[in-house]
Amino acid sequence: MKKKKVIVGLSGGVDSSVTAAILLEQGYDVEALFMRNWDSNLNNDILGNKLEGEVCPQEKDYLDAIEVAKKLNIKIHRIDFIKEYWDYVFQYFVNEYKKGRTPNPDILCNKYIKFDKFLEYSINNLKGDYIAMGHYAGVRFNDEIKKYELFKGFDVEKDQSYFLCQLSQNQLSKTLFPLQKFKKSEIRDIAKKYDLITAEKKDSTGICFIGERDFAKFLQNYIPNQPGDIIDIKTNKKIGTHIGVMYYTIGQRKGLNLGGQKEPYYVAHKDIENKIIYVSPLSDESYLESKSCIVEDFNFISNYKNYFKSDKFECNAKFRYRQKDIKVDVEVISQSKIKITYREPVRAVTEGQEAVLYLNEICLGGGVIDKVLKN
Repeated sequence: MKKKKVIVGLSGGVDSSVTAAILLEQGYDVEALFMRNWDSNLNNDILGNKLEGEVCPQEKDYLDAIEVAKKLNIKIHRIDFIKEYWDYVFQYFVNEYKKGRTPNPDILCNKYIKFDKFLEYSINNLKGDYIAMGHYAGVRFNDEIKKYELFKGFDVEKDQSYFLCQLSQNQLSKTLFPLQKFKKSEIRDIAKKYDLITAEKKDSTGICFIGERDFAKFLQNYIPNQPGDIIDIKTNKKIGTHIGVMYYTIGQRKGLNLGGQKEPYYVAHKDIENKIIYVSPLSDESYLESKSCIVEDFNFISNYKNYFKSDKFECNAKFRYRQKDIKVDVEVISQSKIKITYREPVRAVTEGQEAVLYLNEICLGGGVIDKVLKN
């Protein structure tokens, strides 16, 4: 019988390296595909910007990916999705910040690039049967409901199902997640066993494919400064100035430059239209609390009626990565719009971020927080 062919998204990191190794152990025909999605020079030429001293680490990652492929004796391909990333991910990212919202580009990258453009290229051009990524998550087909389900990774600290909440049935049907049952320490041990160059490599951080940066400074290259006032939300007095509401996030403490105050402040509210940032003393965090939110563009991975008998149901939710599951009540308003009400007030639920629902270990799907309803 001919082996099933899997195209692994080999990023030059330890997780994707071990993904390839595990699939080889399992008897698959494995090939690797390295994708480049960000080009600082090209993307800044589009806007007429010139960023001095920018060095993209992707070439180093590619060299590491080549070394891993050599060690595992698998073929490696390379593809650029720079324009696609710009069109489907980065423009949305910038536009959301212009509106004063806080988007999650990693979720969009998974939806439109890794599990769409990458998948399409792997199946059509490289003749793969499946793709595989180094995410800590799982997928399986539920015979009872005849649908694919997305599961959390066993390692609670590394579970990445939150970032995969926008995937479709078709995308999951063509995807393997070999790392679901492993802890990070075990992954590094496997990499050492295979003598892979990535075994001790530091995990990547920051924005998907863009990396770790001085975020406010990075955004200023794409969104012009719009100075305004910083106002104490309790006294309504001006206590400072800022260079642009869009560079700040709800709950942010650092970078406010409010020297001389009796205690630290945090961002409590943003008025993008009037260019005002409202701040509150840290001694009163009540402005961060909300009781419910409206979520748009919600993607139910499988029809919610496969699990619940009504348009109103109880489950768990996360409003940001690494947050513990929170018990919530959900009301389905329309096919892609829901209202989530929390059993207890939750801090720093932020418009533009993703609300993701869970039924035990099953990720039900996610959508964009459109409106936060305060206490």
